[in-house]
Order: sequence, then structure tokens, then C-alpha cells
Amino acid sequence: MKQIKRIAAFAFAISAFQMQAQVTPTWADNVACILYTRCTSCHNPNGAAPFSLMTYTDAFNFAEDIDSSVQAKRMPPWPPNHSYQTYAHERVLTQDEIDIIDQWVAAGSPQGNAANAPTPPVYSGISQMPNPDLNTKMPTYQIPPITSDLYRCFVIPNVSSIDKFISGMEVLPGNRNIVHHVLVFQDQGNTVINLDNADTLPGYTSFGGIGSNTAELIGLWAPGAQPYFLPQAMGIKLKANSHIILQIHYPLGTSGQYDSTQVNFKYSTTPFTRQVNIDPILNHDDLNEGFLYIPADSVRTFTCDYTVPIDVTVLSVAPHMHLVGTEISARGVTPLNDTLKLIDIPKWDFHWQGAYDFRQPVKVPSGTTLHSRAFYDNTANNLNNPNTPPKAVYLGENTTNEMMLIYFFYTYYLPGDENIVVDTNMTVQSYNGCNFSLGGTEAWMQQQYSVAPNPATNSITVIPGWQQNYEVRIQDMLGKTVKTISAMSGATNVDINDLAPGMYNAQLFANNKLYNTKFVKQ
Repeated sequence: MKQIKRIAAFAFAISAFQMQAQVTPTWADNVACILYTRCTSCHNPNGAAPFSLMTYTDAFNFAEDIDSSVQAKRMPPWPPNHSYQTYAHERVLTQDEIDIIDQWVAAGSPQGNAANAPTPPVYSGISQMPNPDLNTKMPTYQIPPITSDLYRCFVIPNVSSIDKFISGMEVLPGNRNIVHHVLVFQDQGNTVINLDNADTLPGYTSFGGIGSNTAELIGLWAPGAQPYFLPQAMGIKLKANSHIILQIHYPLGTSGQYDSTQVNFKYSTTPFTRQVNIDPILNHDDLNEGFLYIPADSVRTFTCDYTVPIDVTVLSVAPHMHLVGTEISARGVTPLNDTLKLIDIPKWDFHWQGAYDFRQPVKVPSGTTLHSRAFYDNTANNLNNPNTPPKAVYLGENTTNEMMLIYFFYTYYLPGDENIVVDTNMTVQSYNGCNFSLGGTEAWMQQQYSVAPNPATNSITVIPGWQQNYEVRIQDMLGKTVKTISAMSGATNVDINDLAPGMYNAQLFANNKLYNTKFVKQ
């Protein structure tokens, strides 16, 4: 009897060991895909992050740092509260992904079978926008010796003598190692020219805004961002003879390096284009508490309200504060008392700000009241406080000043706007490029699906990584299916001569699952 028990215990131990071996994540089978889809847009040899995560050796060397950062949800940087509202193209790890990384590190960060690893993404910095209508490029600039982060503005003339509508924008950092983010403004006044002329080096330094009260924000870029295309028949007005200003954030530690960032623009070709405005609808000029002022060693809350006079369609929101700000949020309450959740950033970080596109545009009915709330901590407890000891902080554009702005990207409403699909990946399996299942032969079907060439001119070849029948649907950026092809197993060729130039989604349906990738038609 004892012998039988010993045999049973031994068999159970072997079985448990085999089960553990089957579910232990490896870099090749699980972790590489998470890093490639969530992290390496910054963590690559030419990226803004301080180290690369492109190879197994890279990941192994920083395994403990990766684990602690994702457990604390410091990385990937995504300030909005994910449980409050979701947005297009989010950089958010699911709890399953976090658990996979944690289990991988706990197991000693094994590599697994290197042959199973997905093909690494390529970060070439080459334009993905076919035939831009306007290319603007700042002069080559060498970062001088700096002791803090540098915000440098570069003025570029717009040679067009008539107004244009921007339907697409692409920012190409000249040096991805040092460009943290880019804000794109336009200005018809001469203030920016005078500021530029007063500085002997290319551009001029300005924290917060760009030093002009007449400047208008028209776009922005952060690491990982792709070319931005507005929905069909919408455009941001680029005013005739305006100056284009690039405000570029260069972090501490970039002294001596060179940059020459450029921006490509695509103009709307539709005979009727709805103008998309970018305005700080909720702002510090109309606070319920009066003037924006935070005394030293104090904590303050400010609120702002605005009633929308007509039906509008909101595409994006972009909050903005400085270093004393700690939280900011906005919502809307409709005349029917419905709540529109717009944005909630519970831990404001000036270094990770941006515009957040709704996955589908939000209709804001006439009579809706927009509410915003912002918190400021001007005490020594705020590690971002620019003053030690704390000093009184007033409204202004300097480092030691504060702001409270929430920009809205909006246009007037037309029926059907709320049905426009901005991010088709919301309908795809939740991993945007890979399936992170810990077992099964289907795990890499998604990442093995590719389209070539990309960009393409006359045709694309759809290349699945498995042998079974499938269907391909080509969708434009509005989510409209423009072509459907049923294919047998293996690669198939798709004629795209009849498609207009632009970016498209190639959706593939196989085994009752949906897979997605993007391509550009030149």
C-alpha cells in the first residue's frame, strides 16, 4: 500500500511539473509579443526610452525593472483612467498581460524556443504618408548644455496664400533618441517671428505655450503615434500665410545631440469639408473660483463649466496643466441628464500629456453642460513642484506658473458621426497584433498575418501564417468595407488599383476570429 502511495505521489509530482512547464510564459512564446505591441515604439535603439527591449537579451537584462514598472502601472505611460473612458490606440496592458510578465520574471525569464518569437517591428522613421501636400522641416539644431528639460520652438513659414484644410498629419522626429513629444501650432501674428529673431540659435525656448496669445494648436505627436487622418470630409483649417511652429520637448541628458524634425500634411480634396476646431473650451479664463492662484504650502481645486449652444461632434480631448497640477477631469451632462464621460487623469504628469481620440466620435447635444475639475498641490509633498521651498503660483506660461486647459477637437454634428469607427482594433482580439494565450497552436496566428508590400501601389499580397480558408475585408479609416475577398489557404493577391491613396485596414477572418493590420495605398 505504501508503495502504491509513493508511486501515486511521484506521478502527481511529475504531472504537476509537466503542467507548470506547459503554462510557464517564455519570451519567445508570450513576452516578446507584449513588448513589441506595447513597449518598443519607445524602447528601441532609436526611440525616446533610455534602453531598448527589441531582443531577448534586452528584455532579460531589464526583466526586474519591466516587472516592477508594469505591476505599478507606470509603464506603458497612459495617464487617462482606463476604467472611466477608453480611447483609440491605447497603450494599456491588460491584467492578463501584466500577470504573464510577472510569471515570466518569477520563472527566471526563460527565452523559450527562439524560432517561435514574432518578427520584430521595424522603426525606420520613414514617412508612411503617401505624397504629402506640404512638407515642413525645422533647421538642424544642436541641443546646448542643459540642466533641465528643454522646450524649444521652431518657426517654419507656410507658403500657401489661401486657406487649406488639413485632413492628415505626420510628425517625423529627426532624432527619436531625444524627441520626447512635439506640439504643432499655427500663428498669423509676428510675435513668434520676433522671439525667433531674438535668439541667435535656431528657434527659441518657451515652456508651456509658445509665447504668443494668437497661436492655435493644430496637432501633436508622442512616441508610438502613427500618421493621423481625420474622418472623411473633415479638416483642420491651415490659415493662409500663417507660421507653423513646432514646440519640441528635449529631455535632460540630450545635450550635444542634433535634431531636425519634420511634419507632413495632407490636404482635404473633398468639395465640402467640415472644419475641425481645436479650442480650450474649458479653461482658466472662466473658473468658478475666480483667478487661478495657488498660495504656497496649499492645495487648491478649480472648476469650470460651459453650456454647448449647438449639437457638436467631439473627436478628441487634450488636457493641459503644468507642474503643480495633480489631477484633471471633464464630463458632460446632457439635457436628458445623461453623463458623457470625457476624460479623467487621476495622476497628472506634464511629461506625458497628449490628445486622446475617442474610438468613435462623441455626439454632444445642444444644451449639454461641460464640467471640468482640476487639483493643484503647491506643497513640498508634490515632488514635481518647481519651487523649493514652495512659492505662490499664478496663471501664466512660465515653468513656475500654472494653467488649466482642456482642448476639444470638434466640429458641428451631422447624423451618423457617432457611428464613425476611428480605431478598428477595438473589434479585434484584445492584443493588437498577437494572441497571448499560454498554450495552443493558435497563439501566433495574429502576428503571422501580414500584408506586403507596405506602402503599396497596385496590389497587396495577404500572407497568413496558417493553412486554412479565410476572408479578407479592406476597410477605409471610417470603418467602411470597400473590398471583400474570399481566399483558400495560403497567400492571395488583392488588386487595390481602384482604391484612393490613403491608409486602410486589412481585416482577416479565419477560424471564427478576427485579425487586423494596416497598410498604405500610395
